[in-house]
Amino acid sequence: MKELLEFVVKHIVDNPEHVSVKEIPGERVVVYELKVSSTDLGKVIGKEGKTAKALRTLLSAAASKKGKRAMLEILE
Repeated sequence: MKELLEFVVKHIVDNPEHVSVKEIPGERVVVYELKVSSTDLGKVIGKEGKTAKALRTLLSAAASKKGKRAMLEILE
């Protein structure tokens, strides 16, 4: 799932070299820390948060297939 998230975000932002995803596994929940440059933060969040919501939905659907929950933290 980490690779999927990284792939999608790198195609959204202007500075793909500044995108990094850290996966923090837990027993029932997997946390993903997505770091992007400050200039790309608006593109990742999107208008009215719609892009961020779509990314969270994508992760939740992929994690549910593995019987886990996923959380996405977007960091600058």
